Amino acid sequence: MSRPLLNRRLAEFGTTIFAEMSALALRTGSINLGQGFPDTDGPEEVREAAVRALRDGRGNQYPPGPGVPELRTAVAAHQHRFYGHLGVAYNPDTEVLVTAGATEAIAASLLALLEPGDEVIALEPYYDSYAACIAMAGGTRVPVTLRPSAEDGTYGLDLDELRDAVTDRTRLILLNTPHNPTGTVLDRAELTEIARLACERDLLVITDEVYEHLVFEGEHLPLASFPGMRERTVTIGSAGKTFSFTGWKVGWVTASPELIGAVRSAKQFLTYVSAGPFQYAVAEALALPDSYYTGLRDDLRAKRDLLADGLAAAGFRVFRPSGTYFVTTDIRPLGEKDGFAFCRALPERAGVVAIPNAVFYDHQDQGAPYVRFAFCKRKGVLEEAVTRLKRLAV
Repeated sequence: MSRPLLNRRLAEFGTTIFAEMSALALRTGSINLGQGFPDTDGPEEVREAAVRALRDGRGNQYPPGPGVPELRTAVAAHQHRFYGHLGVAYNPDTEVLVTAGATEAIAASLLALLEPGDEVIALEPYYDSYAACIAMAGGTRVPVTLRPSAEDGTYGLDLDELRDAVTDRTRLILLNTPHNPTGTVLDRAELTEIARLACERDLLVITDEVYEHLVFEGEHLPLASFPGMRERTVTIGSAGKTFSFTGWKVGWVTASPELIGAVRSAKQFLTYVSAGPFQYAVAEALALPDSYYTGLRDDLRAKRDLLADGLAAAGFRVFRPSGTYFVTTDIRPLGEKDGFAFCRALPERAGVVAIPNAVFYDHQDQGAPYVRFAFCKRKGVLEEAVTRLKRLAV
């Protein structure tokens, strides 16, 4: 056949780096700090809720297209519980849509809201599915780069650069806060300016907020709570990161009825429905007491510090994250400059797997010397990884 088999929109996307590095971890017996999944399950009562739903025959057949009522009600209650003081409130019948994880929520939102040629601004580095989903929708991605600060070891957003990126073809901004992979948590001043820009230029905003409960410094502020944003924001959440059941793939969208209707129109032709029994379990999980959420945050903050301190001792320059469960490092103090080569060699050198940040950039030169490590692992695993990584400093 003379014509390539793969759709040209996807030609630039090969096998994900996560598959490559996870396979490398298995082949070498290395500690996998690459892909962001916990190495223990979440709360036992949540797992038992899924078992109970299976046994009771709830969700074993197709659930309702928008999601089971119990979960939609729980999502709306969760949003009001944590952000009601900011004016956030959603109708579970018309303003909540359950999806097959946040990844489907992102895909369905972009497929629904973009026309071919529309521009999408995304903060670079970005989660790799953003680029692929924009391409599948026929959009054009326009990266605005978060850059590390030499002063305080954090990544920052240049609001002037963001404003300059908007053109007459810009349809929406795809925002991620807390931000993967840098761990940046956008503050009130930054979000205020993003909201002002969206209103001035009549832009939609998709906000990926799956790490909302993993904030160690600052606070998570939903963009939908800012003036003028309620009717133009699609907010995406997920159970995977909050409850450590990433394999269940239960996510959700909250937005105005008009936006929900648009996203549902695309979503129904992707998975249609998914995760029936797990939806009931996640509904119960969202009602866990505040002590669960604070305990999760405090546990991961301690693990962040353990890994970040160990990486610094091993010779990396460390950008200590304000949120998520990833630490970005600069490998240049180790005499390295190519993150791809470094990560492919690291299993043999130290028995640890990480992810090169360059895969999250359009401007790969900007991300070339940076490497990401995940700390959502058991304490003993992280301690062993730190011990191994310190070999690099010898």
